Amino acid sequence: MFLFNKLLAWTLPLVPKFIVGLFSKKYIAGSTLQDAIDKIKEFNAKGIMATVDILGEEIEKEEDALKVVDEYKHVLEAIDSYQLDSNVSIKPTHLGLKIDKEFCYNNIRSIVEEAQKYNNFVRIDMEDHTCTTDTIEIFLRLKVNFSNVGVVIQSYLRRTIDDVNILIEHKADLRLCKGIYVEPRVVSYKDPSIINDNFKYSLEKLLGSGCYVGIATHDEKLIWHALSQIDKLNLKREDYEFQMLLGVTEELRDILVSAGHRMRIYIPFGEHWYAYSMRRLKENPNIAISIIKNIFIKN
Repeated sequence: MFLFNKLLAWTLPLVPKFIVGLFSKKYIAGSTLQDAIDKIKEFNAKGIMATVDILGEEIEKEEDALKVVDEYKHVLEAIDSYQLDSNVSIKPTHLGLKIDKEFCYNNIRSIVEEAQKYNNFVRIDMEDHTCTTDTIEIFLRLKVNFSNVGVVIQSYLRRTIDDVNILIEHKADLRLCKGIYVEPRVVSYKDPSIINDNFKYSLEKLLGSGCYVGIATHDEKLIWHALSQIDKLNLKREDYEFQMLLGVTEELRDILVSAGHRMRIYIPFGEHWYAYSMRRLKENPNIAISIIKNIFIKN
């Protein structure tokens, strides 16, 4: 599998950008805010919630990060104007974390304050392990004054149980996912069964402690475990939600919605669709290899 992943990583940049664009249509709302609004409307009509992500990360200039702040405020205004059931998800490096931590904190705080005006919510996404400590610290600092902010925990990190124990003390609103970044073994588990077990253990602790959890997975085994815990704890529909990516495991998504569970779809949009699409291709070898075969292998 390691050699396959290396081969895949080497081969994907050879895929023509327009081909990646065709692939991305299913997983990205589009390049404009109106594209995202239209997609949210479709989901809301089915009783499904959304969270909006403006694509982009690793900002290097303060003026660019400030533009992102304004863009998110515009998104929040549009959500309110159209009366959509959606919140927003933000990435710290998109808001200047790699420039200056305090600068990033102030940018995120500005977005959270704006969301509070509209009675809306901000999810701080988790990026690679170099950002984990700073992201959690920013979240906990904001949590002192704001109730409309949450963060993300990734079960593939070795530190996750320790982070969960800290966040439980603050009754944090969390999204729990496996994690998608390629990390060194010293900080992350490589065995899928351990990652899944860490997901299940973290979920049990969080739900059992009364934390609101966005259960973010497309793995039906993990979803079954979540459902068993929801039943065991006799949780109400309002005590948790499931979360999935746009365009992924749609049948399973609809099954959960039909069963009466709250569902939120992660809806990315923006000009920086290519980098996002390439990352999704790398994490889904079955789709990636199919595309590569269609391009480079003649029947």
